[in-house]
Amino acid sequence: MKVLLINGSPHAGGNTYTALHEMEEIFGQEGVETEIIHIGNKDIRGCIGCGSCKKTGKCVFNDSVNETAPKFEECDGLVAASPVYYASANATLIAFLDRLFYSTPFDKTMKVGASVVAARRGGLSSTFDELNKYFTISGMPVASGQYWNSIHGAAPGEAAQDAEGLQTMRTLARNMSFLMKSIHLGLEKYGLPQKEEVQRTNFIRPTV
Repeated sequence: MKVLLINGSPHAGGNTYTALHEMEEIFGQEGVETEIIHIGNKDIRGCIGCGSCKKTGKCVFNDSVNETAPKFEECDGLVAASPVYYASANATLIAFLDRLFYSTPFDKTMKVGASVVAARRGGLSSTFDELNKYFTISGMPVASGQYWNSIHGAAPGEAAQDAEGLQTMRTLARNMSFLMKSIHLGLEKYGLPQKEEVQRTNFIRPTV
């Protein structure tokens, strides 16, 4: 079992990292390998809708997205973590996730996803919902904790004082570990769920 933890904060050792590190400790106890990838301070541009990835299987911009893609394919779970900016995730993380999910052709079904958010006070729930959209559109079960996966802190390190937030991260990591292991056993016995041919309907149609 392996989990990738994507740190979308520009501060490598900030409150978002505090949350991820708390999870990392539990994953270790559960025998789950982890890797934290810090992308929040990198120059990552957004998707330009060029369609090149449909032909080549990778993004036209050769940066952290293409470096992470093979790790994403091999992992059993992905945690996307971000600070809250204007009730939304860090734009760098969104650009990264847009391109990572869109440009990778492999089947993501039954990889486990989890989102983690950190803020001084508000905007946590909307950011949490925003990040979960990447998982639910990809057939990835979403791991839950004992509350929405959030932690509070303003100055770097303050999140370490949020006892409930830290407990939420530990619970999330345990639940995610259980879910990944259970899915692994299920795949061995039952395989992946049957897939139908995708039906795509557009809302705008030409007039007759």
